[in-house]
Amino acid sequence: MVIRSALHSPSIKAWVLPIVLILLIVGSAMAVVQQVFMYRQEFRALQQVRAERENLDVEWSRLLIEQQTFGATAQIGSRAVMTLRMYSPPPSQTVVLTTPTL
Repeated sequence: MVIRSALHSPSIKAWVLPIVLILLIVGSAMAVVQQVFMYRQEFRALQQVRAERENLDVEWSRLLIEQQTFGATAQIGSRAVMTLRMYSPPPSQTVVLTTPTL
């Protein structure tokens, strides 16, 4: 008479493969969920960095316009002195006008 152990019975072998496959599927699903979560976090951080870059570009443009404005003011003043022979009058030639108060 042959004695079979409990591990070699057909009923346990029939359940081992499906249980291993189910565990692999669940593990794969958890890995996908984690990757999607990490992707969304990184994408959110990327969007914040892009918004900050855009704000810095706008500020840089404003600073360039301000620099050009100050440069143009100096050019206007120097051209007025050189070509039109304009000057700032001395205090003795300056007249201050005041408006009457009611």
